Amino acid sequence: MSAETPSDPLADEACGVVREVGCQATWSLSSCKPGFGVEQLRDGCCDSYWQSDGQLPHLVNIQFRRKTTIQSVAIYTDYKLDESYTPTRVSVRGGTNFNDLQEIEVVDLTEPTGWIVIPLKDLNERLVRTFLLQIAVIQNHQQGRDTHLRQVKVHSPVTNKIVSSADFAQFSTKDMRQFQALR
Repeated sequence: MSAETPSDPLADEACGVVREVGCQATWSLSSCKPGFGVEQLRDGCCDSYWQSDGQLPHLVNIQFRRKTTIQSVAIYTDYKLDESYTPTRVSVRGGTNFNDLQEIEVVDLTEPTGWIVIPLKDLNERLVRTFLLQIAVIQNHQQGRDTHLRQVKVHSPVTNKIVSSADFAQFSTKDMRQFQALR
């Protein structure tokens, strides 16, 4: 995938189209400079950022307690501020643990500024259900070594299901019919 999706994930959240599920996960990083870690990556402020400190690829690991349906991952970057620290190639992987990660999507970015929304679907075009999501920065602009990611959001679809008494068993005895209706 080489095109960026111009979208505002905050607007989608406000409209109730998606919900941010990153708060339900445990986050870890392959490396970080002191004071530029997970807290800055998740603080909701686009002025702060995670800065890696090591060799490529730089990894953001997002582990869920339950198998979670993921619709998209949104990454906030700013080429004008970060220059050689800005990613040019990002891989998103999913699996049940670190040993069975499968690449879901690879995105090439050209001087990105703002939210980059990466839709996630499996080979059958279904939404991804996973315990572990990994974002890997494979390459940076100008052959930069370390990377800056300003924010990361993980979105799950919002599904509305109407619950009706017709979905439940119909009682046939007189004694049980008194429990058929809710007041």
